[in-house]
Amino acid sequence: MAKEDVVIIGSGLGGLSAAVMLAREGKRVLVVERQRVVGGCLQSFRRGRHLLDTGIHYVGALADGAILNQYFRYLGVMDRLRLARLDDEGFDCIHLADGSSYLHAAGYDRFVETLARDFPRERAGLEAFCARMREVGELISPEVLRSGRLSAGGLEYMSLSAVGELERCIGDEKLRQVLAGSLPLYAGKRESASFYIHAMINHSNIEGAYSFVGGTQQLADLLVEELRRHGGEIRTSAEVTRIHLNGDCVEWVELNGEERIETASVISSIHPCHTFSLLDNNQVIKRAFYTRLQTLENSYGIFTVYLTFKKDTVRYENRNHYIYNTEDVWSLEGKFGGLDIPWVLFSMQASDAPYCEVATLLIPMQLKELERWLETKSGHRGADYEAFKAHFAEQIIELVHQRIPYLKPAIEKVYTASPLTYRDYTGTPDGSAYGIVKDFHNPIVNHLPARTRIRNLLLTGQSLNVHGALGVVVSSAVTCSELLGVEYLAKKIGNA
Repeated sequence: MAKEDVVIIGSGLGGLSAAVMLAREGKRVLVVERQRVVGGCLQSFRRGRHLLDTGIHYVGALADGAILNQYFRYLGVMDRLRLARLDDEGFDCIHLADGSSYLHAAGYDRFVETLARDFPRERAGLEAFCARMREVGELISPEVLRSGRLSAGGLEYMSLSAVGELERCIGDEKLRQVLAGSLPLYAGKRESASFYIHAMINHSNIEGAYSFVGGTQQLADLLVEELRRHGGEIRTSAEVTRIHLNGDCVEWVELNGEERIETASVISSIHPCHTFSLLDNNQVIKRAFYTRLQTLENSYGIFTVYLTFKKDTVRYENRNHYIYNTEDVWSLEGKFGGLDIPWVLFSMQASDAPYCEVATLLIPMQLKELERWLETKSGHRGADYEAFKAHFAEQIIELVHQRIPYLKPAIEKVYTASPLTYRDYTGTPDGSAYGIVKDFHNPIVNHLPARTRIRNLLLTGQSLNVHGALGVVVSSAVTCSELLGVEYLAKKIGNA
């Protein structure tokens, strides 16, 4: 029976980041991935002559001196990534339902100044709100890492409502809507959204937002290269079918129902519910805990429309567009034009050329809209499913056309993916886009710890801490610190 120091389940950004951290520090690491291709939501795939990205469309905190830049330097990939910095004058454009549009600009001074031009009476409120976001963002700064900590705290912010902080600082309701306009990045809901999550994600983008030139698969491939360079191994088409316990420890994991891998520790980067469902000979995790875990709300899923354009017809625009079709950006109900679509996030896929070849449209979707296909698998859902997706895509394109009219005539091909697609390929319950919802009412419950009651089973991924790329990488460090020591790992990353 093969023996490893650490087996990591899942090769998404969380699993690969953890694997490289541990391999760099001398651990013998094996990553197992049930799909044929590594990367999870980092995967890029081909349709005709085009390369399409699965789930990550732009990332913040990659400027020199920013926190994700520091992590990627430690991981050995930063200087080899092909990146395009989004427009500092406005990396995001928020289109409200009344036809008005506003920019989120990079750098806090520019961010305030840009919005204060349209809301001059709110300058002081803008400065106060930005100061609060900055307080949160700096809790995980490189300076904090160099002091020997992965984070300088933050529980008090996790217990604050994002909406409540907006109302406390900003008097103008329309400006509150604009400041909340990037909520699709964490599937924010009015009744539950945490200020900590809102601030951490927005702070990272205000520091400098970037997209990947040539696709996000490059990041996964570079991490795999670093893993192997440090002696680690990765196996694809290797699904974990059992995690066998001996007392309160994992003894071995089973792959594909037959092969057993003995290991000193296991890190699972798949959803916690799926992780605990794999336990075999379990006398440690009580059914009541598992039942309680299953009751935690997962975020809604995303319906994705990929547009490919006729050659040299659409100039690349270095920003994202959030197009709202509802009077309240927090609402999930579309209000206008007969379209039940609350918002669309429109993002061009970066390239070296002046013209854009691929754009992605992201739309929230509840699984109840796909109930009749729940028991089917990707590629085998039938003509009615394809017709449903095609009709929904037409509605989405029509909504975007109202704000960006030059796109529709330039479309060459349309491809689609529903939350069921994400469920099948990434293993997330219900095709959830961001895992477990971070509800400010009870952060202790829905911010899961890395340690479990099984002594050598650890968790990582976006269900633990902050959603998105930044949260996943930081969560990986938190998990790895359980094996390496917090102060040791933090200083190694901070001084890389």
